Amino acid sequence: MAKAEGDGKEPMNEQAVANIYGAMRAEINQIYSKITELEMEVSEHSLVINAIKPLDSSRRCYRMIGGVLVERTIKEVLPAVQRNNEGIEEVITRLNEALEKKKKEVTEFESKYKIRIKKTDGEMKDESGKKEGNAQGVLVGPASGSE
Repeated sequence: MAKAEGDGKEPMNEQAVANIYGAMRAEINQIYSKITELEMEVSEHSLVINAIKPLDSSRRCYRMIGGVLVERTIKEVLPAVQRNNEGIEEVITRLNEALEKKKKEVTEFESKYKIRIKKTDGEMKDESGKKEGNAQGVLVGPASGSE
């Protein structure tokens, strides 16, 4: 018991290992969802950039800044939107690196504690239902006018 208490990093029992593993998986899911959210923002920024780039740079343009709609010119807005886009892409790159690092940690944790994911009965039933559903085909016959 003294040895287990001495190791601050080592989990004490199966429940602690399961809790740590669950937290790691939840963190991976959070990173995935943040990456997806930021990728949507990048696509929105790209749409705006592509829409205003060919326009006259002295033309009026409106931009939302901190919940306030501000009137500017395209000449002022375009560089700012491009900088924001580049910043978001940089954050996505960092998140992807963090995701890969976290995946390696989870893989090491799984191998260290010999973790295998078991499917519950509900999941197995769902799978068999999917297989049956996939086995059922669609009857395709001749076009209605050819009979």
